[in-house]
Amino acid sequence: PEAEKISGETLRERNLIRNEGCAECPIGCGRVTEIKEGKYKGAHGGGPEYESVWALGAMCGVSDLDAVVMANYLCDKYGMDTITAGSTVACGMELYEEGYMPKEDSPFPLTFGSGEALVEAIKLMGEQKGKLGKLLAQGSYRLGEHYGHPELSMSVKKQEFPAYDPRGIKGIGLEYATSNRGACHVRGYTIAPEVLTGAADRLKYEGKGELVKIFQDLTSALDSTGICLFTTFGMGGEDIALLLSTATGFKVDINEFMKIGERIWNLERLFNLKAGFTRKDDTLPMRILKEPIKTGPSKGEIEELDKMLDDYYKVRGWDKNGIPTNEKLKALGLLD
Repeated sequence: PEAEKISGETLRERNLIRNEGCAECPIGCGRVTEIKEGKYKGAHGGGPEYESVWALGAMCGVSDLDAVVMANYLCDKYGMDTITAGSTVACGMELYEEGYMPKEDSPFPLTFGSGEALVEAIKLMGEQKGKLGKLLAQGSYRLGEHYGHPELSMSVKKQEFPAYDPRGIKGIGLEYATSNRGACHVRGYTIAPEVLTGAADRLKYEGKGELVKIFQDLTSALDSTGICLFTTFGMGGEDIALLLSTATGFKVDINEFMKIGERIWNLERLFNLKAGFTRKDDTLPMRILKEPIKTGPSKGEIEELDKMLDDYYKVRGWDKNGIPTNEKLKALGLLD
């Protein structure tokens, strides 16, 4: 019942003005919305999108759709990512409710389920107002670290999780851990085969190193073209390679297209290694590794990352510490 209050169907009935898309796009995944009643009446803007509703709504236990929509508008106003903003507020709520954050550090009860607290926290974060606003603006890891509990930040390399629990979807957990920019579903969307189509068993560990590498390389190549990631739901890598060849005059088949992505991924890896990242940074929060899911179809599951990480490094042509070998760099034309 609570989930239905913030569903896409409810958003359409309650807030939608019209759908819209980028120039010439046939998909039109965007939307213009308005809050038509209540304390935020008259506010209007773009979105919210699926991930935004999850982060600002479900993640914070908020089923007040108008508050979720208003929080989304505020994130747009302040130029803040909705996933990170919602996850950081949720971290703050847990710190507050567990007693790790002194009550006097928040000018209002920062509790799960409070739409008012959500909106006010986003305002403080965007304006970096007061102690709480300044702490929230630093993200969930530094927020948790300030109160002695960085483990409550659901993040990798200090970037917050999107809306998929890796304990119940093994490949996306490996993707989060190895993503060059931290936990990110759009750097290797294994949700497609593991959840949307069921082509890969979401609870099995075998073969996930290869699966994650394929999706990471494909996404890296696609991003370099400027083509929207959502198009891959309607066409494959072969189609995109053909479009690229037609547009540029260079002959690019699917193998070359994937090699372009692999080269990009390895360059990013080398940058991170030079910046001080090591194998220890290719990990997940302890909650994900040790605390089983309590209910639902994935009840009892944890993410046993080490079962996949060595295989992933091997498939990538990296050593056991996650460093690209000279052989791999030579094959990609990156040794110089």
